[in-house]
Amino acid sequence: MSGKLKEVRERISSVKSTQQITKAMKMVSAAKLRNAQNAITQMRPYAQKLDKVIKNILSNVDPDEGSSFGVERDVQKVAVVVITSNRGLAGAFNTNISKEAYKLYEEHQALAQAGNLTFYFIGKKGFDNLKKRIPGAVINKDHMDLFNDLSFENIAAVADSMMEHFQTLEVDKVYACYGEFKNAGIQIPRAVQYLPVAKVSGTAEEGMKSNADYIFEPGKKELLESLVPSILQTTFQKYCLDTQASEHGARMTAMDKATENAGELIKELKISYNKARQESITKEILEIVGGAAALDN
Repeated sequence: MSGKLKEVRERISSVKSTQQITKAMKMVSAAKLRNAQNAITQMRPYAQKLDKVIKNILSNVDPDEGSSFGVERDVQKVAVVVITSNRGLAGAFNTNISKEAYKLYEEHQALAQAGNLTFYFIGKKGFDNLKKRIPGAVINKDHMDLFNDLSFENIAAVADSMMEHFQTLEVDKVYACYGEFKNAGIQIPRAVQYLPVAKVSGTAEEGMKSNADYIFEPGKKELLESLVPSILQTTFQKYCLDTQASEHGARMTAMDKATENAGELIKELKISYNKARQESITKEILEIVGGAAALDN
């Protein structure tokens, strides 16, 4: 019986230690979330407005006069950029983004078998989740450590690389998979077309398209070739900052739940401990009473 009591005491001590760790991780994630949330909420309206403007412009100009980044062509080579965190303990956050990326793999599996589907990873968790599930696809890990430093210079370098691949016909379409931040409890996995720039068509984005008569100075093509890359860099930065805020929100929620579960487990273990202790005391009393009765006889 003493061995059982010792085992329960050790389990209670172990769970309490784990609870302290999860509580500390929750506090750290909450502090980081405030900064990340401020960054994405301040940037999102600007990035969304720029995205609407460029889609509207490219929808109202002739293909020969518009930017090369809006040109649709036969899809023979595809690139998928998977943006996840470097660390786990964030619930299903990284797994959900990986699932969106895997859907793209299934959609373009024929290209993968021909070696024409490339996965670029920003963050280690996406690579860990997908490396064995995408046979045939080319895996590029050049930017995998970028999630440690999401400065605009680093993000813009990746965006420029994707644009260069698109312009040199190395890829015909580029997708980005990331986590869209709503709040600390809600992060939505997204898989969006990054290149070519999707144009507004019909009722796809109601209210966005208008037959505006834009005035371009200096020239239309020259201006768009300079403006579109800048907007695409900003759009890619939004993907990364969204994912960063989502990671902290998901981890804070997961650690809060883990701390709560640890508290419930400690309560159950204490009940088990008290029951075992009471059983041990009762057994000792019965032995004493039995011994006394034997002496009287």
